[in-house]
Amino acid sequence: MEQRTYLATWKKYIPVIRLHLKKSLTEDQSFKLNITDFESAGDRGKSGYTFNIQMENGKVTNNISGSAVARDLYEALKADEAIKALLQDKSVKISVGKTFMLSIKTVHLSIFK
Repeated sequence: MEQRTYLATWKKYIPVIRLHLKKSLTEDQSFKLNITDFESAGDRGKSGYTFNIQMENGKVTNNISGSAVARDLYEALKADEAIKALLQDKSVKISVGKTFMLSIKTVHLSIFK
């Protein structure tokens, strides 16, 4: 099993993800990732880099154990205080498709804090 192969790659994207996460409060966001960043970190071969992470209150609610790319993204997100604050009281879905487009969709869980 790989040990945090993609963590350094995701950390480079954290400022961009933070910005899009903020914007996702009003509309769904997406931006293109640089495929060579990920290919140089590790070769996923046919399994590719596609994944979905579903989070509620900053906790993953779906099974991402089979995707090192998703697990490392979650580690990078948890390490960022601003992102942790943005994830509170929200349901957030982050996904990467075959075209290397990262999408963020945010739904408020509750208006009562």
